[in-house]
Amino acid sequence: MKPLWHNARIREQIAGYLFILPNFAGYLIFVLFPILFSLYLVFVDWEYLKGLAGIRWVGLDNFMALGDDPKFFKALKNNTVFTLLSVPSSMLIGLLLAIVLNKYVYFRNTLRTLIFLPYMSTLVAVSVVWSILYNSRTGPINQFLKSIGVDHPPGWLSSPNSALYAIIIMSVWVTIGYAMILFLAGLQGISKELYEAAEIDGASKLRQLVQITVPMLTPTTFLVTITLIIWSFQVFGPVAVMTQGGPIDSTMVLSYHIYLLAFRFYKMGYAAAVSWVLFAIIFVITMIQWQGQKRWQQHF
Repeated sequence: MKPLWHNARIREQIAGYLFILPNFAGYLIFVLFPILFSLYLVFVDWEYLKGLAGIRWVGLDNFMALGDDPKFFKALKNNTVFTLLSVPSSMLIGLLLAIVLNKYVYFRNTLRTLIFLPYMSTLVAVSVVWSILYNSRTGPINQFLKSIGVDHPPGWLSSPNSALYAIIIMSVWVTIGYAMILFLAGLQGISKELYEAAEIDGASKLRQLVQITVPMLTPTTFLVTITLIIWSFQVFGPVAVMTQGGPIDSTMVLSYHIYLLAFRFYKMGYAAAVSWVLFAIIFVITMIQWQGQKRWQQHF
């Protein structure tokens, strides 16, 4: 009887496993293990400067502490406002740009590239540039407002009344390119015969948009909605670079709150609990959107 090694099929399977081993090992080490370890940290209080000796079991105390943490509720409120304002704005502007650029316009490819470029750029660099633009004294935005007669322009990042909205504006500017590209792909997948038939029936452009374009884009809309919601709830870079959660916690969001808890106040267990609450929020929203998408498709 020949050894298994001499079997060509076995050798092919072993070679296949060896090829995927580096990627699989990286997934286990850098993705799966951290997820499982963070789930364990939810139930402990860990002073990680002491190493594993600093771990102390506390059960559900980390979740119970959420009710007494005003910064958690402030961050949750800011995240909700951020999502409710940024996601619809990015989607609407991205859709309108996609509809315009899907037709023949001059420099169409160049415009697509320029609009998509902010999304491809490093978020830290973009945040630094917008911080300069938002400078209340020397920034180009306030200089322009003063030149047209605005005596008291907004403080932007230095004011708790406008800081969050300033970051939302920047985030919309970054993400409209992403939404535009996906909507463009969806528009190009819609049969032109539908529009030709609608024109023969006398349908206006607005009616074609409402009764053809929007229904046919429901799968794309679902994808854009979910990805932008996840991005908005995980927003970190702009807050860390531009405001550090201030002023007066007006831009504190959950991801930055988690960072501060873990790496400034060394509350790893409580930070893990907040991170799993954030995961639960995103998961529930995704499931609601998933069920809603099925009903949209059945309706249309």
